[in-house]
Amino acid sequence: MAIKDIFLPLVGEPDAAAIAAIEKCMEVAGDIGARVIALAVEEEVSFRPKVVISPDIENKEAAAAERSVANARGLLKAFEAAANRFSIRNEQRISRLPPADVLANFAASARLVDLSIVPVKTHDDRSEKLVERLIFESGRPILMCPEGIVSELPVGFDRVAIAWDHTAPAARAVADALPLLEDAADVRIITATDEKTSAEIESGAALARHLAQHEINATFEAISIDGSSVGKVFEAYVKKNAIDLLVMGAYRHSRLNQTVWGGATKTVIGQPPCWVMMSH
Repeated sequence: MAIKDIFLPLVGEPDAAAIAAIEKCMEVAGDIGARVIALAVEEEVSFRPKVVISPDIENKEAAAAERSVANARGLLKAFEAAANRFSIRNEQRISRLPPADVLANFAASARLVDLSIVPVKTHDDRSEKLVERLIFESGRPILMCPEGIVSELPVGFDRVAIAWDHTAPAARAVADALPLLEDAADVRIITATDEKTSAEIESGAALARHLAQHEINATFEAISIDGSSVGKVFEAYVKKNAIDLLVMGAYRHSRLNQTVWGGATKTVIGQPPCWVMMSH
């Protein structure tokens, strides 16, 4: 099934990096041929009764409210300019919400599209929380655009790597990525392991046979972890092989486990090494 609708949540400040990421996301949407729905949020800042507030606090809260409005409108302006530049069908929305409701609103909006595309800042708490909320509550895949390397990112996904571990999230990610895999010239199935058991090898080979039913010619290889973390292994593989898109399932273990002990999902969300499509 082709990707027809893409959701683009707009958060943060409309600085040069954010604008460049929005432009790259829109260029990719244009290449896919999808409509893009952008949502920006003006955060409601509560003002305390004047009888218990000092002028300094009141001024600080008023400035935060004004900054939130300016940021939302600035991001939408950048979105509109990119949509016009690439002649992309689009819809623009702006909501006014309490800060505590912003992420839930994004997740609800993402349920009615085929894919969410999310600009991600490196090791940024807000970006990570947004990505996690979309992964767990939207029921849809996400495509992460790393702002830190946006100038290096391709528009098309010719070389794709699938991170495969035979789990349900990985299988879901493969299914969600089929429209992109079908257009790729080079698809690689990779399993990070130091054991290379017969079960792992057969699982990778079976996935390649499954993809062949969709006329996708994929190769399989097991890559050594060798004392590193799985996330870092993926990053090294992406760079060494000039991978355009990494497809992976999110959170094989519990979120608490990932938070305490790290993990491939957390590593990749914190610093995506390329375009990353993730599902759960």
